[in-house]
Amino acid sequence: MLPARFAPILFGFILSGLMSLIVSGISTLRVTGLTDVFVGSWMTSWGYSWAIAFPTVLVVAPIARKMVARLTS
Repeated sequence: MLPARFAPILFGFILSGLMSLIVSGISTLRVTGLTDVFVGSWMTSWGYSWAIAFPTVLVVAPIARKMVARLTS
């Protein structure tokens, strides 16, 4: 179990992993179709996508929280 101070980083890690998994899967499916190379291509694309998505989420999430706070009461 991790200490609570790691919650934002863990949240970003899980969120970016799931989102990049889904988006890379859809993109790979559109390019390759359901062929025998689909899963391997998807996993490669996911790895690259997650490597970009995780640090992006860590930078963008605080900005998004501030925007939401300003747009809601």
